[in-house]
Amino acid sequence: MNINRSMPEVKPAEEPDWVSREFGGAELGDARRDARLVGLARALAERPEVSLPQALEDPAALKAAYRFFDNEEVKARDILAPHLASSVKRMHDQPVILAVQDTTFIDYAGHRATEGLGPMNDKNGWGFLCHGTLAFTPEGLPLGVLGLRVWARDPNNRGIKASRRLRAIEDKESYKWIDSVQALARLREQLPGTRLVSVADREGDVYEFFVQAQALGVDLLVRAAWDRGVKSPQGHVWSTLAKAPLLAQQRLQLPRSHGRAPRVAKLSLRACPITLKPPRNHTGAPLAPISLWALWACEIRPPAGVKAIEWMLLTTIPIDSAEQACERLNWYARRWGIEIWHRILKGGCKIEARQLESFDRLQRLLSVYAVIAWRILYARMLARLAPDISASAILAPEEWQALYCRIHRTPTPPATAPPLRQALRWIARLGGFLGRKSDGEPGVQTIWNGFHELITLTDMYRIMNPDKSRKSLRTRIVGND
Repeated sequence: MNINRSMPEVKPAEEPDWVSREFGGAELGDARRDARLVGLARALAERPEVSLPQALEDPAALKAAYRFFDNEEVKARDILAPHLASSVKRMHDQPVILAVQDTTFIDYAGHRATEGLGPMNDKNGWGFLCHGTLAFTPEGLPLGVLGLRVWARDPNNRGIKASRRLRAIEDKESYKWIDSVQALARLREQLPGTRLVSVADREGDVYEFFVQAQALGVDLLVRAAWDRGVKSPQGHVWSTLAKAPLLAQQRLQLPRSHGRAPRVAKLSLRACPITLKPPRNHTGAPLAPISLWALWACEIRPPAGVKAIEWMLLTTIPIDSAEQACERLNWYARRWGIEIWHRILKGGCKIEARQLESFDRLQRLLSVYAVIAWRILYARMLARLAPDISASAILAPEEWQALYCRIHRTPTPPATAPPLRQALRWIARLGGFLGRKSDGEPGVQTIWNGFHELITLTDMYRIMNPDKSRKSLRTRIVGND
């Protein structure tokens, strides 16, 4: 990868700090309210795993926070707006952006008193759904949260699965895909030189999604869930691709997931253009056939007892060569990044443990934590993709200085910041990472734990070195609306 060409500009961590950059432009209808959002986000980012009373400490600050999240004039979309603007700036001059989408369940079965929640797929599940869209470079660097759609199911609709097929797409949960592609079409107006590719797993195999994307000129890369009928050539998707010539063989690094050990898979790639027939059970206006390209990736000789990888990918982007087939495969693999983001939201930010009284309050809080979770993912991936970049791209001076002094047991830090990859491994050591040859790169959880330790170290470093210290990251969040 040409890191200088593909990476967005990364500036040292200087004032305004990253919290101010991502939240400071909010327009919540009151200047004091805008300032409170920045203060809240900064306090929660410093200790994202603890409860609100623990993060805010001061009773007045806690009262102000509850008042903020309870304010009906504060909209979740307005909380995210400045971060979206910052994300667009990071996306400028990028030839390709992968807009990866996925839905996760936020389980609140232990907090049934929370108003406005509903059932989930699990018989005893209770909570709400979160459909996020994250922007990734083709190399896997997350540039920001592009969209966040949350909803709770109506408890009165439980058990009426049979009637869903008869409803219009606008009345189904799957409308989230159409809503997202419409948002991407609006975003594209701000990024005329960037190809936006909407990436989705099998849940995104929705015919109306394909139709809307093509009408709006937004590219798609979706894993097929259905063996749809094919008009040209005649047949079905899988049987058609089985006749396509072998284009390439590609090795793909599979991350640890759902109990699966990380490994390298060797995949065979076949591709050809197809024309999908519209579904026969569609209600509403007739749908036209859709012309796409299909890419079939099948694992060659998987390990004994391990389920082989098989992806059938549908895309609006032509695949005319082995190089293009390998590129599309690697693009789809970036979808794992949003799953890591989900894990950070749940495991790091403890979003499922937040005890607020209503779904509306949770939506506002989730909008803050969504950006905090993105930040930790950004730091992790930046260290992997640009290991030699200065740690000052992520860490403030007191942070990397405190880190260096702790790791090297010295009171004197160097004049310049260490490389980011090295700094992140030191942070992981604080979180329990051993750094043995067999350990590979540190995972999200150890990095997350290490950042918590770094916060304490930095506070102590500021106390012991007042002449070197800049303004504390902590601010009070008190005041009246």
